[in-house]
Amino acid sequence: MTVGLGVSIGTVNTVCAIDTAESGKNARGRKRGASGGSGGRIRAAGPRSALPQQRTAPGTWRTTLTFDSSGAARVGRIPRHGRAVTDFADLTERGRTARVRHRSLSAADLVATVARTVVADVSAHVVATADARNPETAVAVTHPVSYGDDRVLELREALDAIGLSHAALVAEPVAAAAWLSVAHGPLMPGLALVYDLGGSGLTVTLVRIGAGTPAQPVIGEPLRSTAFGGRAFGAKMATQDNWRAGESSATDSAITALRTAHVRESLDVVYECLGRARVTMADVDCVLVVGGAARPPEVAAVLASALARPVIVAPDPERTIAEGAAVLARRAAESARESEVAEAPERSEPPRMLRRRLTRVAVTIAVAAGGALFAATAVVGDEAGAQSMGAGLVHVQH
Repeated sequence: MTVGLGVSIGTVNTVCAIDTAESGKNARGRKRGASGGSGGRIRAAGPRSALPQQRTAPGTWRTTLTFDSSGAARVGRIPRHGRAVTDFADLTERGRTARVRHRSLSAADLVATVARTVVADVSAHVVATADARNPETAVAVTHPVSYGDDRVLELREALDAIGLSHAALVAEPVAAAAWLSVAHGPLMPGLALVYDLGGSGLTVTLVRIGAGTPAQPVIGEPLRSTAFGGRAFGAKMATQDNWRAGESSATDSAITALRTAHVRESLDVVYECLGRARVTMADVDCVLVVGGAARPPEVAAVLASALARPVIVAPDPERTIAEGAAVLARRAAESARESEVAEAPERSEPPRMLRRRLTRVAVTIAVAAGGALFAATAVVGDEAGAQSMGAGLVHVQH
C-alpha cells in the first residue's frame, strides 16, 4: 500500500494530510447555493462545498519550533518559559535565522526542520494504523507559488540536507488543483482561479485544470497581497471604535459587515491577476477558495456574488493544499513503482517464437487497455498520469 503525505507549512499553521488509493472515492461535491446555466457555462449564486472525504487527518500544528538542550526540535509548542521560534515560513523575508547550540539555522533550515519533524510523526502514525505491512510513504512539501527559482532551490537544498531528499516540492495552487480533481472530478479542460486567503496574506493564481493540463499549469502572474488575510483583518478590527460594545448579535453583525467589506476590497487583486494574464472572469470556470482565513461563510458568499462563477470550498479550507499535495505524492510514487515493475521483465528475453506470439497478443491487449488507461489518467492530465499509462501498457505486454 502506498500512502501519500502532504505537508503545507504556513506562516501561522502547519498541516499534514495523508492520501491512499481509497481516499476521495465518492467524494463529489454538493451545492450550497442555487445555480443555473447560461450559455453553456455554470453560474452559481452561492458556493459549493465538498462532502467530507474518507481521508485520515493526522493533524495541524502551530508553525513554531522549540529546541531542547540536545538540539532536538518540537513543532507547535508554545512554552511558558523560554523562547519559541516563529514567523520563519516565508523565505522571501530575509534575515530570519535561529541559533541552536553552535549552529545558525536559516529560514529554509527551519522550514525543513518542521517538515522532517511532522513527517516523522505522521509516518509513525501511518505504520501503527495501517492494515498492510510496511506501507510505502511518499512525501510532498508545498511552497508559495510566488517563490522564484532561487528560493525553491534554497528550500530543496535544506530538505536534502536534513534527510528529505525523497520529498517532492509542489507549488501551493498546483496542490489545490489536485484536490479539486479528486473532490470534484472528472474535470473538463478549463481554468480555475485559486483564492488563497491565509493568515499572513492573500494569493490569487490562475491554474489550468482537467484533461491535457500541462506540466506547468499556472498561467499569468500569481499576485500576493499582505493587505488581506487573518492578520490584516484582525488589525482592521482593532481600529474600530467600540466594536465590542453592545449586544452579541450586534457585535456579530458588525464583524460580518467588516469581513464582507474586507473581502470586497480584495477583488482588486483578483481583477489585476486576470488583467496580467489577459483573461476575464468569462474565461474562468470556477473559483477555488483555500486557506485558514477563508473559513467564514462571508468569504465564499462575496466571491460567488461578485465574480458570478461557481465557488468551491472544502469543509476545512486550511487542509485543501495539504490534501492535494498528498494526492500528488501518492500518484507519483505509484507511477514510479509501476514503471519499475514494467521494466524488470525486459531483462530476460523469451525464445524467439514465443516472443513473436507474445508481441502479437500484447498489441491486441494494449489497444483494448489503452482506452481504459487513458480514461483513468486523462482526468489528471499531468506527467505522472502519462507515465502511469505508459507503464501500464508495458506491464500488459509482459
